Amino acid sequence: MKENNKTSRRDFLVSGLLAGAAITGCSKPNDFVQNQEVALTGEKVKLLSVEGEVIEIDKAYLKPVPNLPTITNEDERRGIPGKKFVMVIDLSRCKNLKKCQIACDKAHLINPGQNWLKIYPMQDSEHTAPYWQPTNCMHCDEPPCVKVCPVDATFKRQDGIVLIDNERCIGCRFCMAACPYSSRIFNWSGQDVPADIAALPYSCETSLPPKMGTVSKCDFCPDMNRKGELPHCVQACPNGVFIYGDMNTDIVSNGSETFRFSELIKEKAGYRLMEDLGTKPSVYYLPPVNRNFPFENGLENQSADDKLNTHKL
Repeated sequence: MKENNKTSRRDFLVSGLLAGAAITGCSKPNDFVQNQEVALTGEKVKLLSVEGEVIEIDKAYLKPVPNLPTITNEDERRGIPGKKFVMVIDLSRCKNLKKCQIACDKAHLINPGQNWLKIYPMQDSEHTAPYWQPTNCMHCDEPPCVKVCPVDATFKRQDGIVLIDNERCIGCRFCMAACPYSSRIFNWSGQDVPADIAALPYSCETSLPPKMGTVSKCDFCPDMNRKGELPHCVQACPNGVFIYGDMNTDIVSNGSETFRFSELIKEKAGYRLMEDLGTKPSVYYLPPVNRNFPFENGLENQSADDKLNTHKL
């Protein structure tokens, strides 16, 4: 990699844009000073004028540039070093409250009916008991969506998270066709985005601001991971259905309880969906035994469309 590529985009923008803001329309330091009235600090900085000359001005004349990205796109695509994020979903605790879904929709400004997190009523066979199954992106270790993307918009990070760069996405929807879990949605129409969010630079880690004509999905909330916080769905669930953490440290938590990931999966007979496909999901399920709530208790939260779509494995 070339040496100049080692400079982060943030550093480049800070130095370049601040310099541009400070000396736009000024060819000499005195020209700039005469046009501004600020309290001088005495600390000098060197800038490049519009005529290509190196000049010195007082630091007080530098104006901050708003809405710079907190991390570079390169860092977003690389992921958090040393981590391997994993989620466990305990089906015995789900009551279909949909608080997880509501929190996810709110955090990512998702249009109604295009939920990243879906809760399906499931029944394995005619004579078995139904149960509720939250389903999101599986963040596979062998993701077919990544393999079919022609523009490298869908990518897998070293920490196990699969993300979408909507600044690269061309809306071909090959990834949607390749995903066996139907976890992706297409943004057919633009969202009603608040002005402060719309003004932000796009981030793969927050999936904001949303972009019309692109694909989106559950992103495992990597921006929350960087702050040491649990994803929005985990925090919103009052029953501890979602258990999230780092496989490398073998620690997962739902916010109120903490478990050894390996012990939890072994003792509770954890499994992954569609293992035979070889996708190696990072989302594990604990079977719906010793239920905390009867299945019927969650029916009141089903829409008319949901009630027509009971899924079978």
